[in-house]
Amino acid sequence: MLDVYFAPTPNGLKIKIFLEETGLPYTLHKVNISKGEQFQPEFLKVSPNNKIPALVDQAPQGGGAPIALFESGAILLYLAEKTGRFIPQDLRGRYEVLKWLFWQMAGLGPMAGQAGHFRVYAPEPIPYGIERYTKEVNRLYGVLDRQLAQHGYVAGEYSIADMAIYPWIVPHEPHGQRLEDFAHLKRWFENVKARPAVMRAYEGVEPPYARGKNISEEERRVLFGQTADSVKR
Repeated sequence: MLDVYFAPTPNGLKIKIFLEETGLPYTLHKVNISKGEQFQPEFLKVSPNNKIPALVDQAPQGGGAPIALFESGAILLYLAEKTGRFIPQDLRGRYEVLKWLFWQMAGLGPMAGQAGHFRVYAPEPIPYGIERYTKEVNRLYGVLDRQLAQHGYVAGEYSIADMAIYPWIVPHEPHGQRLEDFAHLKRWFENVKARPAVMRAYEGVEPPYARGKNISEEERRVLFGQTADSVKR
């Protein structure tokens, strides 16, 4: 059994997509990050970086003690290796998937997240921040569009690379992007969106940034005002 600690953010939805694609049994533990539940001592034991998603595999391969994981890329890779699915077994294919997984983790996710923050959540407009991150996300969309001009999916066959990237493209409008400007990316996006497992993963999930600037000051403090003291509890 897999215990999955989850909130419906792009990083959380990556893991839910994988689980829906494979049919692995799992228990979903919802973590209300707006209320600070990610700073509870019990959660920090699983995810010391106080971020979702996190996963505990109660029955790892080979037996032994449960395995706890945080970081969505590490979780996707672990689950792909556990099941032997959605990652190629040959050396070249495997690393084609891994480099795009790492591209999302190191580039698309952080840059898109900053674009969303400055465009939606910042209490007052900061033009330099908006322009800097919106342009960088646009550049990354161009990189992805060029890759998809040659492949049906990001690394050839549908894989954990697609599962990692797709949730970060869903909020393209709040991030200041138009899919119409990227024909190959748009085609890929619609194909992934139509997958039954992806539709199941997104059931009941409200649109990204739905509340926008209407979050309370307490929620703003919890989400954006933490320091090292927050994890010393």
